[in-house]
Amino acid sequence: MVEFAAHQQAFCAHLRDPERADAPTDVAPERMRVYRELIFNNLDSLLAGSFPVLHRILKSAHWHALVRAFLVEHRARTPLFHRLPGEFVDFLGQRPTTADDPPFLLELAHYEWVEIALHNSEAEADLEGIDPNGDLLAATPVRSPLAWSLSYRFPVHRIAPDHQPETPAAEPVQLVVLRDRTQQVRFIEINAVTQRLLQRIETTPSSSGREALLGIAAELRHPEPERVIEFGATTLARLRAEGVLLGTRPAITPVIAA
Repeated sequence: MVEFAAHQQAFCAHLRDPERADAPTDVAPERMRVYRELIFNNLDSLLAGSFPVLHRILKSAHWHALVRAFLVEHRARTPLFHRLPGEFVDFLGQRPTTADDPPFLLELAHYEWVEIALHNSEAEADLEGIDPNGDLLAATPVRSPLAWSLSYRFPVHRIAPDHQPETPAAEPVQLVVLRDRTQQVRFIEINAVTQRLLQRIETTPSSSGREALLGIAAELRHPEPERVIEFGATTLARLRAEGVLLGTRPAITPVIAA
């Protein structure tokens, strides 16, 4: 068994890195070539389909070098084929950048992976006790677990072969990526205040919409908090219409000790 395991390791090492690991001597060269091509081409096809914009942007030699480096250097933590795109993003985040890398490479890869991750997510909204038409200011807004709030330095949702920014945007790019009721994944561009509102809804799940907006007004030191609430009410309604918010639950009134 020890000898068999050593043979397997040598066999796999050659498939991963044929330039540095010798092929087993007891397998015909033609057969090894078929194995090598199957392994690399299958991985290349999977990643190209998972990161279509990145694949189109990078030169062929650069893309194939990344796929080969991923195969050689990375050790996946999952046996599931459909999770390899996430492993590829991890690999890109850990490797040293090169002069050939576009400055947005990692962020674009992450953005494209999010679409896959949301599509495959098994998360389900708990609709028990939720009023889909509840008062978003008086009650507690409930965020969909399939609406992910993201922030990037580059406008990743606009990057294409004919639009490749060389420097980050002046302000962080705030997005919500959502899997809607039709199971389609789409993005919504938001501003920094809306991003903060979603964060407060997530981190203070017992607060009413009004309380969340008053908290933002205090953070902004806004001289007219009611104007923030007025603007926020419109924003909350839009987020519910988009499916980012599922509705409301009754706000919890804090108990004050006598």
